[in-house]
Amino acid sequence: MKKIKIIYSLFLVTLLMACSGDDSSLDSVTDAPAPSNLSALFTITQDNSGKVTIAPRGDGLVKYDVFFGDATAEPVEVGVGQTVDHVYAEGQYNVKIMGTGVTGLTSETIVPLTVSFRAPENVEATITPVTGDSYSINLTAKADFETFFEVTFGDNPSQLPVQFMEGGPAILHTYANTGTYTVKIVAYSGGAATTTITKTVVISNPILLPITFENSLLNYSFADFGNITTTLASNPSISGINLSSKVGKTVKNNGAETWGGTTMVLDNPIDFSTLTKIRVKVWSPAVGAIVKLKIENLTDGNINKEVDIATTVANSWEYMTFDFAGADFTKQYSKVIIFFDFGNPGNGASYYFDDIRQTNGDEPKILPLTFESSTINYGFGDFGNAFASKVANPDPSGINTSANVAKVVKNAGSEVWAGTALTLTEPIDFSVYQKIKIKVWSPAAGIPVLLKLENSGNTGINTELSVTTTTSNQWEELTYNLSGINNNNAYQNVVLFFDFGTSGTGASYYFDDVKLSN
Repeated sequence: MKKIKIIYSLFLVTLLMACSGDDSSLDSVTDAPAPSNLSALFTITQDNSGKVTIAPRGDGLVKYDVFFGDATAEPVEVGVGQTVDHVYAEGQYNVKIMGTGVTGLTSETIVPLTVSFRAPENVEATITPVTGDSYSINLTAKADFETFFEVTFGDNPSQLPVQFMEGGPAILHTYANTGTYTVKIVAYSGGAATTTITKTVVISNPILLPITFENSLLNYSFADFGNITTTLASNPSISGINLSSKVGKTVKNNGAETWGGTTMVLDNPIDFSTLTKIRVKVWSPAVGAIVKLKIENLTDGNINKEVDIATTVANSWEYMTFDFAGADFTKQYSKVIIFFDFGNPGNGASYYFDDIRQTNGDEPKILPLTFESSTINYGFGDFGNAFASKVANPDPSGINTSANVAKVVKNAGSEVWAGTALTLTEPIDFSVYQKIKIKVWSPAAGIPVLLKLENSGNTGINTELSVTTTTSNQWEELTYNLSGINNNNAYQNVVLFFDFGTSGTGASYYFDDVKLSN
């Protein structure tokens, strides 16, 4: 622009010097024609942003005015040899280029512009199952040149598509029934172009370990033999180590074979790569009854391993841990077979079993947590500069006279979210009781105590509730009402935060008797 001005100024000086001799030179300027050969070069950015670089072209002019042809009201002045950027929506536009010459004369032309967005490319969708919930999935997607996505999950023809953005939270969907579904994901470009992909989702509800008998959607199938009758039944004794509502019941009918039992077929072989023991909760009417647990190959009954354990209590639940370390783990085992009072003929007695799961053999760490066991490894998982340990009860009085409790020190300067976590041997069973009570000792009243429950395999699956202390320097019982909690989320981590939201001061807090209650 400066170069043009300099040339123009020199041209005027030359005219002034020549005026006295030749008036026709000045006439040639004042008679200069209007600009001609107006056009424009459009460069469209290929990223679906709608950005267009406009380069006006023409002869005999000193500037351009560019009218964009969209809703922009005012033109933009552009110097000779310069460009201007403008963002368009997808569509067709008439861009007007007005050129102004040295005498002020103008010319204009209309240059058509078409802005079209490219279809999204490299569309990818990721579908992951929800831990502990066979009927739910999480979906995310990503693509190049997309602005947003829509998804339909294939189980409801009248379902409105769900819109979501790349990088946003995963879309959760729960199917009502098992089956094979086609999930359709549409990536939108910001214009008319779209790209569609589909994914196949198989919703099944397999019988796998652990078997808890609490899933109403599962078909717990028992293959009885030797005059045995096995059914899904109500828990005959909701107490002690087993508070669940449903269990397996075996009746060893009068005259049943000494080897009578029942078989459960799993949908996948048992994975013995890390855990080689199986723990079962058993209820027997008599002490000394042999309970045989056998694992067997799906198609070859000669590939098997069995372990016997005798009951030690009557009319009460107890744990039995069957060690299969001697099995040939190069083979696959998909059948779990259980025999009650093995070696004796049936007399009509009933036996119950529940929570068939793999274990490392450690003493179970389950609710209620009383901290009285000398063999349980409580394994506090501290974080945020808090420190927890099992200690002697500092104040054995009032509602808590037990010998041992848990102590949490929130060290000076610790994080506002400092706390401790305990991972239970098995998920909490909320099928009957949906409240948790905890005895707490705090040096001050008005202290918020946050309880958080997590799925141990996916801590993103969690729920939390805060209750405030009402007394100081004495034991009180806090109640956490978890009514409506999703038992399928398999909450196994118990996390406690004392004086949540406040940095640590070095104060000590105590808790005990973490238990289910109604």
